[in-house]
Amino acid sequence: MSVSTRAVTTAALAALVAAASYVQPRPLPLVAAVVVLVVLVALGWPSLLRLPASGSTRVVVALCGIGGAVATYFTQGEPVLRHLPTVLAGAVVLSFIAQMLRRDGRPQLTESVSGTVAGVVAAIATSGWIAAARSDAGADLVVTSAVALAVAAAVSALPVRGWVALGISAVAAVAVGGGVGTLLPNIDTVSGLWCGLVSGVVVGALHLLLERLPARRARLAGLSASALPVAVCGIFVFVVGRMVIL
Repeated sequence: MSVSTRAVTTAALAALVAAASYVQPRPLPLVAAVVVLVVLVALGWPSLLRLPASGSTRVVVALCGIGGAVATYFTQGEPVLRHLPTVLAGAVVLSFIAQMLRRDGRPQLTESVSGTVAGVVAAIATSGWIAAARSDAGADLVVTSAVALAVAAAVSALPVRGWVALGISAVAAVAVGGGVGTLLPNIDTVSGLWCGLVSGVVVGALHLLLERLPARRARLAGLSASALPVAVCGIFVFVVGRMVIL
Protein backbone atom coordinates (compact mmCIF):
# COMPACT_ATOMS: atom_id res chain seq x y z
CA MET A 1 0.00 0.00 0.00
CA SER A 2 1.47 3.35 -1.03
CA VAL A 3 2.06 6.30 1.28
CA SER A 4 -0.76 8.31 -0.28
CA THR A 5 -3.22 5.43 0.03
CA ARG A 6 -2.34 4.93 3.68
CA ALA A 7 -2.70 8.66 4.32
CA VAL A 8 -6.16 8.75 2.73
CA THR A 9 -7.22 5.67 4.70
CA THR A 10 -6.00 7.18 7.97
CA ALA A 11 -7.85 10.43 7.24
CA ALA A 12 -11.03 8.50 6.42
CA LEU A 13 -10.83 6.52 9.66
CA ALA A 14 -10.31 9.73 11.63
CA ALA A 15 -13.36 11.21 9.92
CA LEU A 16 -15.32 8.07 10.87
CA VAL A 17 -14.41 8.57 14.52
CA ALA A 18 -15.40 12.24 14.38
CA ALA A 19 -18.77 11.48 12.77
CA ALA A 20 -19.53 8.59 15.13
CA SER A 21 -19.00 10.81 18.17
CA TYR A 22 -22.01 12.94 17.16
CA VAL A 23 -24.42 10.13 16.29
CA GLN A 24 -27.04 9.19 18.86
CA PRO A 25 -27.23 7.32 21.16
CA ARG A 26 -23.82 8.49 22.33
CA PRO A 27 -21.28 6.94 22.67
CA LEU A 28 -22.54 3.64 21.19
CA PRO A 29 -21.76 4.52 17.52
CA LEU A 30 -18.28 5.58 18.63
CA VAL A 31 -17.83 2.15 20.20
CA ALA A 32 -18.66 0.61 16.83
CA ALA A 33 -16.06 2.85 15.14
CA VAL A 34 -13.49 1.80 17.74
CA VAL A 35 -14.24 -1.86 17.04
CA VAL A 36 -13.58 -1.20 13.34
CA LEU A 37 -10.20 0.31 14.25
CA VAL A 38 -9.34 -2.67 16.45
CA VAL A 39 -10.21 -5.17 13.73
CA LEU A 40 -8.14 -3.31 11.13
CA VAL A 41 -5.14 -3.15 13.45
CA ALA A 42 -5.46 -6.84 14.30
CA LEU A 43 -5.84 -8.03 10.70
CA GLY A 44 -2.54 -6.69 9.48
CA TRP A 45 -0.48 -6.63 12.66
CA PRO A 46 1.31 -9.98 12.14
CA SER A 47 2.15 -9.04 8.54
CA LEU A 48 3.35 -5.58 9.54
CA LEU A 49 5.81 -6.97 12.09
CA ARG A 50 6.44 -10.27 10.27
CA LEU A 51 5.30 -12.34 13.24
CA PRO A 52 4.81 -16.12 13.13
CA ALA A 53 1.48 -17.70 14.12
CA SER A 54 -0.45 -14.88 12.51
CA GLY A 55 -3.87 -16.39 13.23
CA SER A 56 -3.48 -16.52 17.00
CA THR A 57 -1.92 -13.05 17.05
CA ARG A 58 -4.90 -11.59 15.21
CA VAL A 59 -7.34 -13.28 17.59
CA VAL A 60 -5.55 -12.10 20.75
CA VAL A 61 -5.18 -8.50 19.53
CA ALA A 62 -8.79 -8.30 18.34
CA LEU A 63 -10.31 -9.91 21.44
CA CYS A 64 -8.37 -7.73 23.87
CA GLY A 65 -8.95 -4.53 21.90
CA ILE A 66 -12.69 -5.16 21.70
CA GLY A 67 -12.69 -6.21 25.34
CA GLY A 68 -11.11 -2.90 26.32
CA ALA A 69 -13.72 -0.95 24.33
CA VAL A 70 -16.60 -2.89 25.88
CA ALA A 71 -15.18 -2.52 29.38
CA THR A 72 -14.82 1.24 28.91
CA TYR A 73 -18.35 1.56 27.56
CA PHE A 74 -19.92 -0.26 30.51
CA THR A 75 -17.76 1.34 33.22
CA GLN A 76 -19.77 3.72 35.36
CA GLY A 77 -18.23 6.57 37.32
CA GLU A 78 -14.58 7.54 37.59
CA PRO A 79 -11.93 6.61 36.67
CA VAL A 80 -13.51 5.48 33.43
CA LEU A 81 -10.45 3.51 32.30
CA ARG A 82 -9.94 1.67 35.58
CA HIS A 83 -10.59 -1.77 34.06
CA LEU A 84 -8.05 -1.48 31.25
CA PRO A 85 -5.12 -2.75 33.38
CA THR A 86 -7.11 -5.93 33.99
CA VAL A 87 -7.75 -6.32 30.28
CA LEU A 88 -4.07 -5.78 29.53
CA ALA A 89 -3.04 -8.33 32.16
CA GLY A 90 -5.42 -10.85 30.62
CA ALA A 91 -3.95 -10.08 27.22
CA VAL A 92 -0.46 -10.99 28.41
CA VAL A 93 -1.78 -14.31 29.71
CA LEU A 94 -3.59 -14.96 26.42
CA SER A 95 -0.40 -14.18 24.51
CA PHE A 96 1.48 -16.88 26.41
CA ILE A 97 -1.36 -19.37 26.02
CA ALA A 98 -1.40 -18.72 22.27
CA GLN A 99 2.32 -19.54 22.14
CA MET A 100 1.82 -22.72 24.16
CA LEU A 101 -0.76 -23.91 21.63
CA ARG A 102 1.59 -23.51 18.67
CA ARG A 103 2.61 -26.71 16.92
CA ASP A 104 5.30 -25.32 14.62
CA GLY A 105 8.26 -25.65 16.95
CA ARG A 106 7.72 -22.11 18.23
CA PRO A 107 10.32 -20.23 16.17
CA GLN A 108 10.78 -16.51 17.03
CA LEU A 109 9.08 -17.06 20.37
CA THR A 110 10.29 -13.84 21.98
CA GLU A 111 9.42 -11.74 18.93
CA SER A 112 5.98 -13.32 18.73
CA VAL A 113 5.09 -12.67 22.37
CA SER A 114 6.44 -9.12 22.45
CA GLY A 115 4.87 -8.30 19.07
CA THR A 116 1.49 -9.63 20.15
CA VAL A 117 1.55 -7.63 23.39
CA ALA A 118 2.55 -4.50 21.45
CA GLY A 119 -0.44 -5.03 19.15
CA VAL A 120 -2.71 -5.44 22.15
CA VAL A 121 -1.48 -2.16 23.65
CA ALA A 122 -2.20 -0.37 20.36
CA ALA A 123 -5.66 -1.95 20.16
CA ILE A 124 -6.55 -1.14 23.76
CA ALA A 125 -5.45 2.48 23.24
CA THR A 126 -8.54 2.94 21.04
CA SER A 127 -10.65 2.88 24.21
CA GLY A 128 -9.37 6.39 24.89
CA TRP A 129 -11.73 7.72 22.22
CA ILE A 130 -14.72 6.33 24.16
CA ALA A 131 -13.44 7.74 27.44
CA ALA A 132 -12.78 11.13 25.81
CA ALA A 133 -16.33 11.24 24.46
CA ARG A 134 -17.65 10.77 28.01
CA SER A 135 -15.67 13.73 29.38
CA ASP A 136 -17.09 17.22 29.88
CA ALA A 137 -15.87 18.36 26.45
CA GLY A 138 -17.36 15.18 24.98
CA ALA A 139 -17.87 15.03 21.24
CA ASP A 140 -16.15 18.38 20.68
CA LEU A 141 -12.91 17.01 22.10
CA VAL A 142 -13.14 13.93 19.86
CA VAL A 143 -14.02 15.95 16.76
CA THR A 144 -11.23 18.50 17.26
CA SER A 145 -8.62 15.78 17.71
CA ALA A 146 -9.93 13.61 14.89
CA VAL A 147 -10.05 16.49 12.40
CA ALA A 148 -6.50 17.52 13.31
CA LEU A 149 -5.42 13.89 12.97
CA ALA A 150 -7.01 13.65 9.51
CA VAL A 151 -5.19 16.77 8.34
CA ALA A 152 -1.89 15.52 9.76
CA ALA A 153 -2.40 12.22 7.93
CA ALA A 154 -3.10 14.02 4.66
CA VAL A 155 0.01 16.17 5.06
CA SER A 156 2.11 13.05 5.73
CA ALA A 157 1.56 12.04 2.11
CA LEU A 158 3.71 14.96 0.93
CA PRO A 159 7.04 13.97 -0.67
CA VAL A 160 9.10 14.74 2.43
CA ARG A 161 10.75 12.35 4.84
CA GLY A 162 12.24 12.16 8.30
CA TRP A 163 11.91 14.84 10.94
CA VAL A 164 10.80 17.40 8.38
CA ALA A 165 7.66 15.34 7.72
CA LEU A 166 6.98 15.09 11.45
CA GLY A 167 7.37 18.84 11.89
CA ILE A 168 5.07 19.67 8.98
CA SER A 169 2.40 17.25 10.23
CA ALA A 170 2.57 18.73 13.73
CA VAL A 171 2.33 22.34 12.52
CA ALA A 172 -0.62 21.60 10.24
CA ALA A 173 -2.45 19.70 12.97
CA VAL A 174 -1.86 22.45 15.53
CA ALA A 175 -3.26 25.09 13.16
CA VAL A 176 -6.34 23.03 12.33
CA GLY A 177 -6.89 21.97 15.94
CA GLY A 178 -6.79 25.57 17.11
CA GLY A 179 -9.23 26.61 14.40
CA VAL A 180 -11.71 23.82 15.13
CA GLY A 181 -11.41 24.40 18.87
CA THR A 182 -12.30 28.07 18.34
CA LEU A 183 -15.46 27.19 16.45
CA LEU A 184 -16.85 24.49 18.76
CA PRO A 185 -18.72 25.51 21.94
CA ASN A 186 -17.32 23.07 24.52
CA ILE A 187 -13.63 23.54 23.78
CA ASP A 188 -11.44 26.64 23.49
CA THR A 189 -8.62 27.65 21.18
CA VAL A 190 -5.79 26.67 23.54
CA SER A 191 -7.28 23.23 24.13
CA GLY A 192 -7.70 22.84 20.38
CA LEU A 193 -4.03 23.68 19.90
CA TRP A 194 -3.07 20.98 22.37
CA CYS A 195 -5.31 18.45 20.63
CA GLY A 196 -3.72 19.35 17.32
CA LEU A 197 -0.21 19.06 18.73
CA VAL A 198 -0.83 15.59 20.14
CA SER A 199 -2.52 14.37 16.96
CA GLY A 200 0.20 15.79 14.72
CA VAL A 201 3.06 14.36 16.77
CA VAL A 202 1.44 10.90 16.92
CA VAL A 203 0.81 10.80 13.18
CA GLY A 204 4.25 12.17 12.32
CA ALA A 205 6.09 9.86 14.72
CA LEU A 206 4.28 6.75 13.53
CA HIS A 207 4.81 7.75 9.91
CA LEU A 208 8.52 8.09 10.65
CA LEU A 209 8.57 4.72 12.40
CA LEU A 210 6.55 2.79 9.84
CA GLU A 211 8.69 4.01 6.96
CA ARG A 212 11.36 1.67 8.32
CA LEU A 213 9.12 -1.39 7.97
CA PRO A 214 9.27 -2.82 4.43
CA ALA A 215 6.20 -5.01 5.07
CA ARG A 216 3.96 -1.92 5.23
CA ARG A 217 3.42 -2.10 1.46
CA ALA A 218 1.43 -5.35 1.71
CA ARG A 219 -2.35 -4.93 1.70
CA LEU A 220 -3.20 -6.15 5.21
CA ALA A 221 -0.08 -4.62 6.70
CA GLY A 222 -0.98 -1.33 5.02
CA LEU A 223 -4.46 -1.41 6.56
CA SER A 224 -2.99 -1.96 9.99
CA ALA A 225 -0.46 0.83 9.44
CA SER A 226 -3.28 3.15 8.32
CA ALA A 227 -5.44 2.41 11.38
CA LEU A 228 -2.56 2.55 13.86
CA PRO A 229 -2.29 6.38 14.22
CA VAL A 230 -6.03 6.70 14.84
CA ALA A 231 -5.96 3.82 17.32
CA VAL A 232 -2.97 5.01 19.33
CA CYS A 233 -4.13 8.63 19.35
CA GLY A 234 -7.25 7.69 21.34
CA ILE A 235 -5.50 7.36 24.69
CA PHE A 236 -3.53 10.57 24.15
CA VAL A 237 -6.71 12.50 23.36
CA PHE A 238 -8.19 11.30 26.64
CA VAL A 239 -5.08 12.46 28.51
CA VAL A 240 -5.29 15.88 26.87
CA GLY A 241 -8.93 16.11 27.88
CA ARG A 242 -8.10 15.41 31.49
CA MET A 243 -4.95 17.50 31.83
CA VAL A 244 -5.79 20.53 29.70
CA ILE A 245 -9.54 20.86 29.34
CA LEU A 246 -10.90 19.60 32.65
